[in-house]
Amino acid sequence: MNEPLPSDPVARAASDSTGSAPKDGFADLVPELSVSSIQASLSFWRDLLGFEVAYDRPDARFAYLVKGRLQVMLCQLNGRWETAEMQRPFGRGVNFQMVVDRIDPMLTALGDANWPLYELPHEAWYRVGELECGQREFLVQDPDGYLVRFVERLGVRTPS
Repeated sequence: MNEPLPSDPVARAASDSTGSAPKDGFADLVPELSVSSIQASLSFWRDLLGFEVAYDRPDARFAYLVKGRLQVMLCQLNGRWETAEMQRPFGRGVNFQMVVDRIDPMLTALGDANWPLYELPHEAWYRVGELECGQREFLVQDPDGYLVRFVERLGVRTPS
């Protein structure tokens, strides 16, 4: 069983770490997802979706993940920054759109793991001013129910 999390936020932040800052620097916006199990979340984000752990603080059950220009932090629930009781699905009312080069490798890994998709892959064209921007996308929920939309850009076109 896991040891109890350090209760002091300063101690958690200063706990031993492995890895280093993302090689391309820190993104300007990085969601930190509170998760019920850091191991279950790492199995999903790292093993199925192909994110890499840039650095972590194992004693604090924290990991900073990167995939290309995408960056996500995972932190096991610890009583801090929880504005209400955490109930699944976490993140109600938000979905995180994440642009990747190709969605097919993710779809293959999720399919091989029999992981259910929230929305099957499809092509979508969104009106942006005088043009339409296209993307191939699918939605999936992580182990805690956070809704993530992975997108492969298709380009722009003039509306028909």
